[in-house]
This record gives sequence, structure tokens and C-alpha cells, in this order.
Amino acid sequence: MVNPLSASTIAKQGCNASLFSEARTNPFERIQQPVFLVGSERSGIRLLRLMLDHHPNIGFWAGFEYAVERIDSAGNYPELVDYYRWLQTDSSFLMDRPSIDRRLNYPELVNSFLCQFQALTNKPTVGATVHHHFDHLLKIWPDARFIHIVRDGRDVTRSCMKMGWAGDGWHGAERWLDAERRWDRLKAKVPEHRRLEVRFENLIYDNVGTLDKVCQFMGERYHPDMMNYAHATDYELPNASLVNQWHDKLSKREIQLIESRIAPLLVERGYPLSGLPHLRVSKMGRLWLKTQNKLGILSRKTGRYGLPLTSADLIARRLRLNGLSDRIRQKINAIDIISMEQSLLL
Repeated sequence: MVNPLSASTIAKQGCNASLFSEARTNPFERIQQPVFLVGSERSGIRLLRLMLDHHPNIGFWAGFEYAVERIDSAGNYPELVDYYRWLQTDSSFLMDRPSIDRRLNYPELVNSFLCQFQALTNKPTVGATVHHHFDHLLKIWPDARFIHIVRDGRDVTRSCMKMGWAGDGWHGAERWLDAERRWDRLKAKVPEHRRLEVRFENLIYDNVGTLDKVCQFMGERYHPDMMNYAHATDYELPNASLVNQWHDKLSKREIQLIESRIAPLLVERGYPLSGLPHLRVSKMGRLWLKTQNKLGILSRKTGRYGLPLTSADLIARRLRLNGLSDRIRQKINAIDIISMEQSLLL
């Protein structure tokens, strides 16, 4: 079975088409207990999502950040007019383009997006992945269930640096640190029977056993079709080489920088430290790392989007030229969408 939200489907329809155009739903219908797969980027969320989405009874939607991205730190919903405008600049939303029903309030609207996905997949159990701000999901779905996947923070950081999202281990660890702290806050609010914790390393070494536990949590049984994702995407079957890559692919200094930032939480999550001497990062050292990080990210953006577009984006945002910034963001999104298509939107 090909993932209904795969990039090949998007490519056939064109990036301006809606994947949800044929989905017919009652706009006031409510999904009471959706399942959200949460955790840091580069933690194995995409791999687990693909496995789940290939189950005959489970549909799992990728990239549902836009359901909570605009909820502020105090938990306030965005103004709908501002939210509609923002959606037109969000690459994940533009990949899917669910219909926007302007009769609905904010929680009803984002719930309607999930309903459209369930209608599209025609599966009884529906879920979605959320990497950022997932602790706000309870505001919209108070009875939601959660699967949290955690991976060794040093491997996550190494991967974030490779993606060009950070220029050093200190800043590269921020995504993992933020996600794990959010999970701790969310975990304290969710009863045990509505949450499940999964280790990426267990998914790799014992994929069938781990998937069976996940399926039971969702009220299903493991199905061998879950491993068919490798035939429909460019993701390979679980490989032990994906575990502990940081040992060989990070310098000693980068390992020390990462552990100086997240060592207590690494140990709390059950990951032994490297044994390298503790590295103290002074205020001056942090300032230097911050400069290096910004230069590294700018270099990555320039390589991806070109110098003119990168410069225009920076100037428009600094000067708060919202109209110009939106037009530039649309051009950047077009490049990102092509990139996501090429990687099969995993």
C-alpha cells in the first residue's frame, strides 16, 4: 500500500492541489481520542509513522505541526484571520492543503483537518506526528493518546547538524532538549493508560516486538504489512548501523559540547555518558558558539535557497515587511516542497 500522503501522490496532483479534495466530512464532527506520535526531529518519528501507516487499520499523518504551531506559550489560540494568513506560508500545510471551513473556531478547525485525513485514509484509527509544541495538543484534544519516541540525544544532535539546522553540538542539542522537556510536562498531565514511551533503539533491534506493543496500545494487533513501507518509500528496513552513530561520526569536542548541555537528561533517559572529561562552556564560549551557529545556518540557507532569496528573507523579517516576507516565504516553501517530494515526505 502506498502512503496516501506520499510525495509521488503530491507530484501527480501538483503542489497547489489539495490531497483532501475528495474527503467528505461533517465539519462539526469530533475525533475524541486521536493518537499523536511526538518527539524530537531526527528521533525516528518518520520511520515509526511509516510502519504504523502501513497497518490496514491505522492511518498516520505526517507533519501536523500547524495544528499547534501558532498557539502561544500561555496556551492562547491565534486569531483566526492571522492563522489563515499564516497557513498560506507554511510548507507542511501547503503540501496537504486540507480545506478551511471559516465557520469553525480554532479547535474545531484543526480537528476538521484531522477528520479530513481520516476520511481520506478510510481507516478506523487515525494519528498524526507532531515535533514542535506538542504539549499544546491537550488543549484541543483533552482525551488524546500519545506515543513518545526517544533516541539518544547525541545521535539526534549529530543528525540535526548534518541537516544544517545547527552549526555545533551545543546548539544542535536544543531540539532534543526542548522535545524531551515538553514530553516531561505533557507526561505529567496524561494518565498512564493514554501514553506509551518507545525507544528508537528498541524499534531498530526488535522492530516486531516494539511494533506489537505500539499496536496493542492503539487497540490493534501487529500486522506484517507494517514492514512493507520499505517497498513504497525510500526508507530501508531497520538497520543496526543507525544506532550509536555518534561514537564514530562526532569529534570528541562535539560529544563534550553535547553532553555539557544535556548530560543529566541523557542519563535520566537511560543513555550512558561517553566518559569524556566534562567540558565547561563559559559565557564568552557560548557567545562564540552562538556566532558560529548563526554563520553555519546562514551558510546552509544560502546553499539551499541562493544568496538573493536568503538576503531578501532576512531583510524582510528584520524590517517586519509582512507582505514582502510572505511572498518570499512562498518562494522558499516551493523549494522546500520540492525537497520533501524528493525525499518522499517521510
